[in-house]
Amino acid sequence: MSKIRIAIAGYGNLGKGVELAIRQNDDMELVGVFSRRPPESVKLLTAGIPVYSMADIANYKDAVDVLIICGGSATDLPEQTPALAKDFNVIDSFDTHARIPEHFANVDKAAKENGHLAMISLGWDPGLFSLNRVYAESILRNGKTYTFWGKGVSQGHSDAIRRVKGVKRGIQYTCPVEAAIEAVRSGSQPELSTRDKHERVCYVVAEEGADLAQIENDIKTMKNYFDQYNTTVNFITEEEFDRDHTSLPHGGFVIRSGKTGDGETTDQTIEYSLKLGSNPEFTASVLVAYARALSRMKAEGQTGCRTAFDVAPGYLSPLSAEELRAQML
Repeated sequence: MSKIRIAIAGYGNLGKGVELAIRQNDDMELVGVFSRRPPESVKLLTAGIPVYSMADIANYKDAVDVLIICGGSATDLPEQTPALAKDFNVIDSFDTHARIPEHFANVDKAAKENGHLAMISLGWDPGLFSLNRVYAESILRNGKTYTFWGKGVSQGHSDAIRRVKGVKRGIQYTCPVEAAIEAVRSGSQPELSTRDKHERVCYVVAEEGADLAQIENDIKTMKNYFDQYNTTVNFITEEEFDRDHTSLPHGGFVIRSGKTGDGETTDQTIEYSLKLGSNPEFTASVLVAYARALSRMKAEGQTGCRTAFDVAPGYLSPLSAEELRAQML
């Protein structure tokens, strides 16, 4: 059986994670990487894989089964995914929750008009956490759902920081408020605002001569990213950044606290958690699993845009339906 031909658009931390994840899947092969940087300057982790200019990507549409787009959600993916869905079956990890309906509509239109299949907003949140929220709320109808992230590095928020004028390097840690977590686990079903549940802690290396007060204000007031949170901006040296802030851990959990039976006496809790040593490598592994699903669904003739809600679990696994029933059910 022929392997699924996968290409990567964008070769940062996420793109490197996708490259490594493909190695762990025998039914896939990496056929190329597309970059906005000069191709000769991009050094891959895998020997023998060609690097092409993004400007030439349309020339390779017949050589790729699934294109995994590894740009940032702030400015890259809203433009790239609809544009590339005209020529490819595509997957992205768009994570600006408030703009997902708009992004879906744009990608769905481009994919349908050109006979392609797309999947957006895949990873662990949105993605796996989204699925667990749906499962938990479908099962425990009388209850409340809480999502906590961190402590860990948010790739999307860190990317947004780096796009602020005057920022040379930046990273953002999402930190759950411990008192809020304990209140939820107690089963008391507290009312918690966005600000009550998390803090955002930023570390910034500013460009020489930059206006630090303006940088701090631009970060703290950034819509859909920081404006709803208690945010701390720390300015540090490049040496401190290299020493303390180059790893990318993350994690979090979804908790559904509810009552069954008469709706008053029987407490039930569903909790799903992740502890990630590398956020981009884990997100990449999710994208690669969904590339398998996309390939199977496209072979059935599906077109348009999909999210994690539209993909049956069996499509993700390399096992056959018979094997899944025998080994996993």
